[in-house]
Amino acid sequence: MSSKSAHAPLAERLRPQSLGEVIGQQHLLGEGMPLRIAFESGQPHSCILWGPPGTGKTTIARLMADAFDAQFITISAVLGGVKDIREAVEQAQIAQAHGRRTIVFVDEVHRFNKSQQDAFLPHVESGLFTFIGATTENPSFEVNSALLSRAAVYVLQPLTEEDLKQIVLRARAIDAVPAIEAKALDRLIAYADGDARRLLNTLETLAVAATREKRAEVTDEWLLKVLGERMRRYDKGGEQFYDTISALHKSVRGSDPDATLYWFVRMLDGGVDPRYVARRMIRMAVEDIGLADPRALRMALDAADVYERLGTPEGELALAECLVYLAIAPKSNAVYVAYNEARALVRKDGTRPVPLHLRNAPTKLMKDLNYGRDYRYAHDEEGGFAAGETYFPEGMKAPRFYRPVERGLEIRIAEKLRELRALNTGQGTNP
Repeated sequence: MSSKSAHAPLAERLRPQSLGEVIGQQHLLGEGMPLRIAFESGQPHSCILWGPPGTGKTTIARLMADAFDAQFITISAVLGGVKDIREAVEQAQIAQAHGRRTIVFVDEVHRFNKSQQDAFLPHVESGLFTFIGATTENPSFEVNSALLSRAAVYVLQPLTEEDLKQIVLRARAIDAVPAIEAKALDRLIAYADGDARRLLNTLETLAVAATREKRAEVTDEWLLKVLGERMRRYDKGGEQFYDTISALHKSVRGSDPDATLYWFVRMLDGGVDPRYVARRMIRMAVEDIGLADPRALRMALDAADVYERLGTPEGELALAECLVYLAIAPKSNAVYVAYNEARALVRKDGTRPVPLHLRNAPTKLMKDLNYGRDYRYAHDEEGGFAAGETYFPEGMKAPRFYRPVERGLEIRIAEKLRELRALNTGQGTNP
């Protein structure tokens, strides 16, 4: 690392000056790995760097510009717009006229709309500049397909505990922070949660506080005092959010109450609105439990109501209780599958006329046209069942959408269906 002013931010003082100084991302930057090969190729190429905050996206882009002696232009998609893109094009044209390459780095590229992203395309295709986009969101959903097809996608991973400890050691090596006791270091690493930027900002805060209080060591007790309650990073609208709710849903579906509670608390710890979890619980009850235990839906609705009455934190216990119930309840997606099969059939089958005996006949004309004639009123039949009656359009082979599973209440439902189908068979109708 080159020497930098002691007054520069810690993140700037520790910023790597070569690939060898980069901590983490060795699956991309190690010997023979994709980005290392790109650096060594002598020819820059457009790419998307996709990963959580604090994983080195900006650092890698800067190092690429240094490696190719390219002009480095940064655009923030949060603050910038078409005017910034136009200015970058002008600067790239000037550099090109002097025989110099340009790399345009767009931070938070997913924040640009389609037309703004499209503005890069002709210049990327012409080779005026190399485009590097950084995003915390899945580029498959957030980056235009045209731009995405012209850029390689590199996935960056959160830094490991060992990676983060290396950063602390480098900060200690330049006397940027005081000594840190082992327990405090472990808490600090957990607090950073894979985010180097968060770690560096926290180290800088600790260094300032320690200097002010003339402390030679960061103890765990003092760290808690300065840091306050540990809060994990949680992107409420991004990839991590959907990954975590997916883990919660799959834990319920997999009938693991302990994992269910773990992911639920992870979401609360990250600041998710409990109402969102309540809505997902209602979906779990109908999609994954269904008629195997119809009480699950009522419990989910009641838990959501209790939360509305009590709020946080008391209402969260009602959600936790319901989640445990959902996890241990018998599972059936038979109705979910049947519903989707029925939708698929109707989409491809066309519109068949309603059989005359099933039509409503509120007028004399309709009755004269035989609407409703020969309809058998089930309540007047033995057992309240019109054995042999057909309810599908004429000429249509009766499909079997609903196939109850042999779990929970659906065991009894399956028995009932077998009885009814046997009655139909006795009347000469296919079950």
